[in-house]
Amino acid sequence: MNVQPGPRPRTVKMADGRIASAPEDWELLPPGDAALTRRVKAAGEHWVVQEKKGRRTFSRGVWAPSQTIRSIQDTLQVERSHPSHAKKQAAAKARREREQEHYVEDFASAVKRFLNFHPHFHAFQDRLAELVTQHATPVGSGTVARTKRIPIESRAEAAVIAWMRHQTTCYDDMKIPRVKGKRREVRRMFAQRSKQRLESYRQGRPIASDCPLAKALNHQ
Repeated sequence: MNVQPGPRPRTVKMADGRIASAPEDWELLPPGDAALTRRVKAAGEHWVVQEKKGRRTFSRGVWAPSQTIRSIQDTLQVERSHPSHAKKQAAAKARREREQEHYVEDFASAVKRFLNFHPHFHAFQDRLAELVTQHATPVGSGTVARTKRIPIESRAEAAVIAWMRHQTTCYDDMKIPRVKGKRREVRRMFAQRSKQRLESYRQGRPIASDCPLAKALNHQ
């Protein structure tokens, strides 16, 4: 069962809005140990505490019977002390690193395909693709590049536009009114400007000396 943090210690907010107290023999397992959390959730009744901030949802832990948590912790400790566990962990880490390396390469290629600069500006294209990829692809970055809900081409485009919004516009210094839809409207405006600027590079048009994108690339 998914719940939200409650207003007081050992309380949660249920889906229907009710405030409930955790049973006396339960405790909150903090996030961080994926294997432990997964087994505790599979072992029986529990509450998954999630808190939404903006568009992102954060895990605040899992309420579950203390005895269940202790038993699974003991089992995991025994498993993790065995030499074979270290080998499996090392192999899994190496696999993740290979997958990340391949994804970074694929993402950078997708960014370059989206940019599609005129040959005169291929140096700028390569530099921009490098900067966007460095910013967007780290594991845990929470950027659009890490989602699998949209094609990699769409991720690449969104990552470029986001990078340009922060690096070539005054967006970060703007005081945007707290009006529903206003921030989305401002982002849409800057996105349109960024796309127009990219089009100049695609067409090979002369670039003004004060071009914000050229300045950002030269600066970095």
